[in-house]
Amino acid sequence: MLAQQLVNGLVVGSIYALFALGFTLMFGVLGVINLTYGFYLSIGAFLALFATQHGVSIWLALPFAALACGAIAVVVDGLLLTPLRRAKAPELASLMVTLGATLLLYSLANAALSTDIRRFPPSVIDGSAIDLLGVRVTLTQCLIVGSAGALVAALLWLMNGSRLGMGLRALAERPDTAALMGVNAGALVRLVSMISGGLAGACGVLIGLNYNAIQPYMGEVMMLKGFAVIILGGLGDIRGALVAGLIIGLLETLTAGYVASSVKDAVGFALLVLTLWIRPSGLFGRIAVKRA
Repeated sequence: MLAQQLVNGLVVGSIYALFALGFTLMFGVLGVINLTYGFYLSIGAFLALFATQHGVSIWLALPFAALACGAIAVVVDGLLLTPLRRAKAPELASLMVTLGATLLLYSLANAALSTDIRRFPPSVIDGSAIDLLGVRVTLTQCLIVGSAGALVAALLWLMNGSRLGMGLRALAERPDTAALMGVNAGALVRLVSMISGGLAGACGVLIGLNYNAIQPYMGEVMMLKGFAVIILGGLGDIRGALVAGLIIGLLETLTAGYVASSVKDAVGFALLVLTLWIRPSGLFGRIAVKRA
């Protein structure tokens, strides 16, 4: 029983970690909390759903949804946030603008798609399971963990092992200095939006596969989980987002299995409050020192 719950928790935690990574990347590099991020998750799930309903394999629908959501994120960022950057608007301005955009986008999605729960076709992926020492592992779970692991590894390599990653870190630390050193800030901003939107879209597909339930407001729920994960891990810290996502996923699954499923959603928010009380900078965050 415990081994099965740990496997289930790993699957859920992988999804949380993947979602939080894109959110963390956006905040860490661009310095904004973009509330439209959850909407990309919902759209990613629907794009994959429509693709599979027209005979496209899930192995192609997943990257298609990720790329499409990345492109949508670039467009939304260019329309909403780029003018604010040029005007050097305060951070609260971007928060309010993306909040209004989120309400509009969800309203449009609700009008176009309705709130009815949609499901992937039964034939989209083999429902059989493998029995490993009494632990049941499905192909869907393997796809979720494998896809999340591959995307996380690719992002870590990009940030730590490539010239693009060096430019992104420079942009995050000292934007003005990076521009003086020849870094194309505009191109890197679009790249971050593309990657973050793509991760959110991929996450939406994986959530849809895991629960087989897709509806427009699914991204809204995940945004709340995403806030808990990034605060627990540390704002802007990729390692923290990865570890915190796995922790919250495992604890939620164990709570649902051994306590009650009705209280599992409270786990993340309890950790969020405790983190803010005990270590406001998060597990891996650094406390900023203010000087007069």
